[in-house]
Amino acid sequence: MATSYVRPQADWNSDAYHRLSEPQYAWGRTLLKVLELKGDEKVLDAGCGTGRLTAELLDRLPRGQVVAVDASPNMLAKAREFLSPRYGGHVSFLQADITELPMIESLDGVFSTAAFHWVKDHRKLFRSLFMALRKTGWLLAQCGGGPNLARLRYAVSKLIARDPFVQYFVGWSEPWEYVDERTTADRLLAAGFEDVEVSLREAPVQMQSREDFIEYMRLMTLHTHVAQLPENLQTEFLNELADDAEKRGGYVFDYWRLNISARKPRWPRVSTGKVWKLQRE
Repeated sequence: MATSYVRPQADWNSDAYHRLSEPQYAWGRTLLKVLELKGDEKVLDAGCGTGRLTAELLDRLPRGQVVAVDASPNMLAKAREFLSPRYGGHVSFLQADITELPMIESLDGVFSTAAFHWVKDHRKLFRSLFMALRKTGWLLAQCGGGPNLARLRYAVSKLIARDPFVQYFVGWSEPWEYVDERTTADRLLAAGFEDVEVSLREAPVQMQSREDFIEYMRLMTLHTHVAQLPENLQTEFLNELADDAEKRGGYVFDYWRLNISARKPRWPRVSTGKVWKLQRE
């Protein structure tokens, strides 16, 4: 009978993320364009990563403040190094689980991109964000959703079910929560939000070479999977996935982005007559 092989949980390589996160940065900048700000708000960047998008948000808040939150010590250290010299007291940093924020009705808004899908309990997440917001506070977020990375995930599921990899994934479950529009909207409404709008769009990312594809898997999409394996099997694992991608037509990550917009009501919501608006893109 196979036994589970569990390596220590891998933290992010923040230097690599800062260098390789151009797709996430581009998606976030697009999201920021729809955000209307007065410039003096207090905003939470939930899952700030290395702070590239936090800087864009801070530029929009010359009289405001951003609380940069991430669960990863490596990410937060990189964000502090990147942001503090330029923004000083306009930004503060907090290492925390965003499903258990230590804030009660103290934020004007929550912004997040490429983070929520790393949280397994979205019901708890939305309750935490709701409690942290002031009345009429807003939530604007984007994350992976629906069939995000379905092609890669299928290839991974087949690979980890056979030797020599299977013994390292006994009891394994995916580290992501990719949710559809209806489920997300229902969870937001259940948390108490109103004016809920959710949309899903395809956003594939083409890698320029096999080497780039493997590096991106190793450091970005599959870093938790790679951490489960001993070093002598990591390269074989990634090469098998690259071979599969090549057979399927190219080194493409089949990303889908779930866009989320919602608001905390001024008064407790007593009617569920208005459900949510589905935006097709």
